Amino acid sequence: MSPLALYRISTAAITLAMLFGGLTDVLHHPYADRTMAHLGYPAYFQVILGVWKLLAVAALLSPGLPRLKEWAYAGIIFDVSGAAISHAVCGDRLEIGPPVFVLAMTICSWKLQPSNSQLSPI
Repeated sequence: MSPLALYRISTAAITLAMLFGGLTDVLHHPYADRTMAHLGYPAYFQVILGVWKLLAVAALLSPGLPRLKEWAYAGIIFDVSGAAISHAVCGDRLEIGPPVFVLAMTICSWKLQPSNSQLSPI
């Protein structure tokens, strides 16, 4: 499989994950509400995360904007690594897998992005 195809697949995976996650957070889906409460986070934090997830999707799907894309990738890495760690601390072994998968897809997408989407070295 070509690097471009892997880039597109991994980018689609993370944008779908962030889109659905962002919408469930912003719209206070009962599952998202229960999960955030179980992890010990306040309800307002859920909305903040949801908005940032949706903004990350917009940044990743926008043509050009390499600096904004870098920030989006970093934000997604912070979000999903924090989710995995939060679930691990709470003893939710089965809930660690999805954020780790999105983390792997994020790293793959970032590493394989076309050169016209990357920041130029200083």
